[in-house]
Amino acid sequence: MDELGPTFIFALALGAGVFAQALARHLRLPSIVPLLAAGVVLGPDGIGWIRPEKLGAGLEGLVLIAVAVILFEGALNLDLRRLRREARSIRMLVTAGAMVTALGGALAAHHVMGWDWSQSVLFGTLVIVTGPTVVRPILRNIRLSPRIATVLEAEGVLIDPIGAIVAAVALQIVLEAAETGAVSQGLSHLGLGLGFGAVAGILGGGAIAGLLRLPRVVPEGLENVVTLGFVMLLFVGCEVQVPESGILAVTLAGVVVGNSGTKVARELREFQDHLTLALIALLFVLLAADVRVADVVALGWPGLAAVGALVFVVRPLNVLVSTLGTDLSYRERAFLSWMAPRGIVAAAIASIFAASLTAHGLPGGAELRALVFLTIAVTVLVQGGTGPLVARMLGVRAPARDGFVILGGEDFGLALGELLREEGLPVGFIDSNPGHCRAAQERGFPVVFGNALQESVLARARLAQARAVVGLTPNDEVNSLFAREARDDFGVPETFAAINRVTKGTTPALLEKQGSQMLFDGAKDVERWNVRFRHGIARLERFHWVGQAEGGVADAGESNGEGMRGRRDADPYVIMAVERAGRWQLMHAGLTPRAGDVAVAALHEPEAVEAQTQLARAGWAPGETIEPETDDEADLQAVAGT
Repeated sequence: MDELGPTFIFALALGAGVFAQALARHLRLPSIVPLLAAGVVLGPDGIGWIRPEKLGAGLEGLVLIAVAVILFEGALNLDLRRLRREARSIRMLVTAGAMVTALGGALAAHHVMGWDWSQSVLFGTLVIVTGPTVVRPILRNIRLSPRIATVLEAEGVLIDPIGAIVAAVALQIVLEAAETGAVSQGLSHLGLGLGFGAVAGILGGGAIAGLLRLPRVVPEGLENVVTLGFVMLLFVGCEVQVPESGILAVTLAGVVVGNSGTKVARELREFQDHLTLALIALLFVLLAADVRVADVVALGWPGLAAVGALVFVVRPLNVLVSTLGTDLSYRERAFLSWMAPRGIVAAAIASIFAASLTAHGLPGGAELRALVFLTIAVTVLVQGGTGPLVARMLGVRAPARDGFVILGGEDFGLALGELLREEGLPVGFIDSNPGHCRAAQERGFPVVFGNALQESVLARARLAQARAVVGLTPNDEVNSLFAREARDDFGVPETFAAINRVTKGTTPALLEKQGSQMLFDGAKDVERWNVRFRHGIARLERFHWVGQAEGGVADAGESNGEGMRGRRDADPYVIMAVERAGRWQLMHAGLTPRAGDVAVAALHEPEAVEAQTQLARAGWAPGETIEPETDDEADLQAVAGT
C-alpha cells in the first residue's frame, strides 16, 4: 500500500471516520473513541494504510479550514437568549477560567513531567479548550438540567477560539524567544488577534445574515453553500490580515447568523451539522494516525499523573473561581468541575504545534502532542463514560419529559386535555385570552397566560419538561410557529400543529420540514369544533382498528391532507388520540394504524351515523362512548336538542 498517495489516504480516512461515528451511535459511545481507534489501526502503528506525512503541508491547511467550519457550526446553535441567563458563569469560564487552566496545566507539565517552561506553557494553553464536538454528544446522552447544559455547551463553543488564539500566541512567543530572546511581538499579537477577530466576526456574521434575509439575492437552494463559501472567505481574509484571528472571527459569525432569525436557519444548521460530522471523522482519523503509540506509552505514569492533575485539581479550581458570586448550587458546580473533555481543536492545534517545533529545530513536539492526545482520550473516556452516573448522583439530570402543553384553552383544546389527563398524562395550557385561562383553571389545569411566541411565556409553561406540545388555535400560522419555537428553543421531541385548511401557506409537508406533525387525521376546522363542544353537540367515542374495508383507502383519504382542502363542512368526526401498546399518543398525519390500536374520536352528534360509517370504511370499529364531564347534564341535553 506504500505506493498509494494522498487521494487514497484522504478517502480512506473519511470513509473509516464516518463508519466509526455510525458505530459510536449504535454503541452509545463518545464518537472520539472509535475514531481514535480507527486512526491507530489504520496508521503506521497498525496496518499502515494511512500515513498523514504523505499529505505534506496540505495537512495543516486542511486542519485549519476544517476547524473553522466546525467552530462555525457549533456557534450556529448557541442561543443568545439562553446564554444571557448564565452570562456571568460563561463569561468567567472563558476568561478567568481559561487563565486558571493554562496556568494549572503548565504547572502540572513542569512539575510532574519535568518539562522546561516553554514546553509546559504550550501544553497549558493547548488544554484550555474543551469543545462542542465532544461536549454535545455527552450532553445528548445525559439530559442535564437546561442551565447546566447551556453553560457547558456555551463554554465548549466559545473557549475553543479563545484557546486557539492564546495557544498560537504562546507558540509564537516560544519560537520568538528561541530565535531572538524577545517576547514583545507575541504579547502584542494576542490583543490584536482577539480584537480584529471579534470585529471581523461580528461584521461578517451580519453580512451573511443580511444576504440570507434579502429576497432573491441568494438563489433558492443555494443558501447553504453560499454561507459556507462566505465563511471560508472570512476565515482566509482574517488570517491574511492578522494571523490566528480567523478562528475567532468565524465563531462569532456563527453566533450572529444563528441568532439572526433568517428563514433558512434550520436548514443551514442541518447542512452544517452534517458537514461537521464528516470533517470531524476525517480529522480525528488523520490526526490519530499521526501520533505514535510509542510516544504515548513513553509518557508513563507521569503522563497519567499530569492528566489527573488537570481533572482533579485544575478543573475544580477553574470552576470555583469562575462561579463565585453566581447562584449555581454546589451540586451544579460539582458537575461542572467534573466535565471538561477535550476534543478536535486540541488535537488539531497540538499536531500543528508538533510540526512547527520540529520545523524550527526545537525538541519536545512529539511528547507535547502525545500528552495532549492522552488528555483527550482520558477525559473523554472517564468523564464522558461516568457523566450519566455523576449527574444522577448529584441530582442535576433534567426531569423526564412526560407532559403535554396545549396552546389554545377553548372547548376543543379542553376536551383534548381532559382526554389525556384521564389517561394519567400531565397537561397544561397556554392562552392569551383571560376567559379561556379561567375556564381551564376551573377544570383543574395549570395555565400560563400570555403570548405563546414569547420566550418568557414558553419558559413559564415549563416546555423544557414537556414531552409534546400542541398548537390548537384557529390560526394555522400561530400553531406552526408555536410548534417550531418549542422544538428549536426548548428541544421538545414531539410537536404538533392543527391545520384548519390546507393552503399554500401552511401544509403538512411544510410542518414536516420544520420537524412537526399535522395534528389529527387531517385538516380540521378548530373553531367549528370549539362551538360543537361548547354547545354539547360533540361526544367522544372509542374505536379499535380492524383494518380497512374495500374502498376504505379512498374514503379515508378525504379526511387527510390535501383531501380536506375546501371540505371543512365534511367534518363529522376527528380522531383525537390513539393508544398503542399501552402508550397514548396524539393522532397525527404520520401515524399509520396497526392491529391493536384503540382510538378516541370526537363525533358531531347530528352526523354521528355518517361519522361511524366513514370511520368503519377507514378501518375503525366502534367501542364504548366516553361520557363528557359536565356540571349540568340537563342543560347539556337541552343545548344538544337545539
